Amino acid sequence: MKHLNLLAFDLGASSGRAILGRFDGRKLSIEEIHRFPNEPVGITGHMYWDVLRLVWEMKQGLLKFSNKEDGQLSSIGIDTWGVDFGLLDSSGELLGNPYHYRDIQTEGMMEKAFDIVPKEEIYRLTGIAFQKFNTIFQLLALKERNSPILEKADTLLFMPDLLAYFLTGEKGTEYTEASTSQLLDAKKKDWCTYLIEALGLPADIFTDIQQPGTIRGEVLSTIAQELNIGEVPVVSVATHDTGSAVVAVPAMQQDYVYLSSGTWSLMGVEVNEPIINQQALQWNYTNEGGAGGKYRFLKNIMGLWIIQECKRIWDQQGEVYGFGELMEMARDCQPFKAFIDPDHDDFYLPGNMPRIIQEFCARTGQEVPQTKGEIVRCVYESLAFKYRWTIERLEEILNKPLGVLHIVGGGSKNELLNQFTANAINRPVICGPTEATAVGNLMIQAMALEEVKDLAEIRQIVKESFPTVDYMPKDVEQWNDAYQRFLKVL
Repeated sequence: MKHLNLLAFDLGASSGRAILGRFDGRKLSIEEIHRFPNEPVGITGHMYWDVLRLVWEMKQGLLKFSNKEDGQLSSIGIDTWGVDFGLLDSSGELLGNPYHYRDIQTEGMMEKAFDIVPKEEIYRLTGIAFQKFNTIFQLLALKERNSPILEKADTLLFMPDLLAYFLTGEKGTEYTEASTSQLLDAKKKDWCTYLIEALGLPADIFTDIQQPGTIRGEVLSTIAQELNIGEVPVVSVATHDTGSAVVAVPAMQQDYVYLSSGTWSLMGVEVNEPIINQQALQWNYTNEGGAGGKYRFLKNIMGLWIIQECKRIWDQQGEVYGFGELMEMARDCQPFKAFIDPDHDDFYLPGNMPRIIQEFCARTGQEVPQTKGEIVRCVYESLAFKYRWTIERLEEILNKPLGVLHIVGGGSKNELLNQFTANAINRPVICGPTEATAVGNLMIQAMALEEVKDLAEIRQIVKESFPTVDYMPKDVEQWNDAYQRFLKVL
């Protein structure tokens, strides 16, 4: 076994990092060598991603590696959020900046799609939950307004594939990312040509699907010389960030639940076949592609986006507090004062989130939280209860009890929310690793380089490489009583 230097570019909806992984065959160690903001740019009434800036930042990460003089780089992997994409013309040039998934262009597109192909039929084919930002509705929005970039498009590349293209010059589509589009046939794991053609979308812009662990290509010689890194292989990891995060869940038991906690909360189970039935459709559960031939049967929950938006507004008002300080404010507040449904449309778009929360509570006949601590506690308790609701629906769909909850991602550091979650769901919660997305990215690179065998081996390595923190349920009776009140706001 040779020592591997693996580099993961992990791009989320608010920031990106270059994470260096050192793997000796038994354990993985990680080091963040570069961090950069990744925020949408609003202009001319739309929200975009500054994709060329992201490429520049990735180059800085590669430069920082080459300046470390830490040996040869073994491979590179890129993961990002889902659904968003860039379009290339016939000469490979980018046609405009990619739209941000929260852009307003998709308003009303679901209904237009359902007029053409019934909702039930779309779900039967794709198994993907209905979210207004899905690629299917973004493309339909471009078609409906006769967008010139769609007319000129030769190739569609999702964000991680687009970034890999800029590094390698190779075009391709990675499976876990493609599955978020709602344009993939869930059972065939390939493009659903019937759905694409029925909606009048150009079928020839989609590229071949590649499974996680495929080597996409090597870094272009011009970039390799510029950054002094060699022509390193770029691996198509599980390029959807949740796909990589689930790879790194250090679960040794069966029937566990995972929660990838960050801007979004993605909660679900791994299954061998997609679950497509009336219950799954009714409760809007999704069957996203996973590594190792698995499916991620999960629910999208709004997550810590709501807290991030509250903090953004308070910062603008000159009342700047760190997330840790806000957590401590919440800890000292009266429990169970009021609840929100985190997935209500009110909380989807950027805005004055503290006021939106207060208005929701007033409209639903609850006591209105006033202080920062009360608002944050309201959100934390509501998220914990939404997690319970989600697990209960999972158990009903699967027709079996589920056990321990594994929380990975940035939210796994939030001690108060984690304890609230254990209390609400009345089962043990195991938290860590925090950097699960990057860790999963790195370990799939190792698998592509044939130094790791399969998912089971990856999870054993993760368990031995990173500590976890356990939370046990407390005050269960009080939380059970409050849960009945929470259900009334759904």
